[in-house]
Amino acid sequence: MELLQGGLKLRQLQVFREVLRTGSTRRAATAVGISQPAVSQYVKQLEAVLGFALFKRSANRILPLQEAWELLRNVELALTSLDRLEGSIFAMKNDDKQRISIAAPAVFGFVTLPRVVAIIRSKIASSVRSISGSHDQIGEHILSGRADLGISRLPLDSRLFEWAPLGSARNVCIFHPKHRFSKHTCIQAQDLAGETIVDIDPQFASHQMNFNALRFAGIEPDIVVEYDSNGHEAGFVSAGLGVSITNEIVAREYKAFELEAKPVEPSALYHYVAVWQKGRTFSNALNVSLEAILSAFTPDGVPKDGHADCGPPASRRRFAAQ
Repeated sequence: MELLQGGLKLRQLQVFREVLRTGSTRRAATAVGISQPAVSQYVKQLEAVLGFALFKRSANRILPLQEAWELLRNVELALTSLDRLEGSIFAMKNDDKQRISIAAPAVFGFVTLPRVVAIIRSKIASSVRSISGSHDQIGEHILSGRADLGISRLPLDSRLFEWAPLGSARNVCIFHPKHRFSKHTCIQAQDLAGETIVDIDPQFASHQMNFNALRFAGIEPDIVVEYDSNGHEAGFVSAGLGVSITNEIVAREYKAFELEAKPVEPSALYHYVAVWQKGRTFSNALNVSLEAILSAFTPDGVPKDGHADCGPPASRRRFAAQ
């Protein structure tokens, strides 16, 4: 299949990608089901079409140059788009067997996404591809076509996305069930004095909020572990290494760890939504998948707007799809 007038071919790009993925022409040959000399030939053809070298050759090895890694990023996007096109054509022929890609923070792989997949499979024969990432990356996955639906948080750009509300959550402190906080109704900043803390990476706004609250109370935080993705803290807390601050919706994913959670102040309010690209036409499979996400977050059919606070009830807002 020729992609451009200059002679660039799909097979050349597929072979090139596998060489970088596997680290050798031998393993790439096995991955794509051709001979090793054929792999080398495809790579040479690609370099000839592009007009510059992608690899440095020495003895029986080829070493990727910087140009190869730069090209790979665009090749991945192009091949992913072609895969999506192929999947869309298949879906047009058989809607109920369409593969649905859902992007969400990895933490939702503990409880929510398995529930989503179970609901989808109970209704249609579609398979599901789970793609993880930060909230910013989820938006990128949707706009690039890598994901059909996403689970994310507001704010989002209404010029690019549409969404449906999943629920709102306040901050909670999670801890080992034998911890002294089990006897507390609410965790205040001063209660954290002397506690080791499992804290999210400083690049996240919640880290700064936690630090500011502690320092305002005259407490210098004792950080035992920093993590960069929700989900990592549960293991450390379960091992009794410290306490951690997250929100109610994320804490729900830690059911298997048997951790306790109590409201914490000061607290922020987080609004979770199911999100998709603005103007997206929904197939039956996508409609079923969206309903599965909504049901997974609201198993009793009632949207959740958070639990008890430390202080007087705060106003809650529900966000309709824009």
